[in-house]
Amino acid sequence: QVQLVESGGGLVQAGGSLRLSCVASGPSFSSYYMGWFRQAPGKEREFVAVAYRSSGSADYAGSVKGRFTISRDNAKNTVYLQMNSLKPEDTAVYSCAARTLSISGTYLARPSAYDAWGQGTQVTVSS
Repeated sequence: QVQLVESGGGLVQAGGSLRLSCVASGPSFSSYYMGWFRQAPGKEREFVAVAYRSSGSADYAGSVKGRFTISRDNAKNTVYLQMNSLKPEDTAVYSCAARTLSISGTYLARPSAYDAWGQGTQVTVSS
């Protein structure tokens, strides 16, 4: 059972930056797809970004492309989400997720593709 723990959320002014971290348990972190999702009050969970296992490739939601960067440090079992040029509409609970089995990249924007979830960390962007 993979366990995920996020950190790094907080309150920031519009235009500012935050870096979220997610530490995963388990011996095979480099084989996991690692995703970030967010959920604002009254809205559905939304895909933000995914880091493909081992390849270094990543995909992003259109709303964050060019502002957010996902990266992973396999030696530390950690995935990061660097968020720059934050906007009030980025306010949400951000959760990391892990997919442990092989899957087509087509599905990685779907929450249902992931096996494990962290508890989430609040990001609030003030205007």
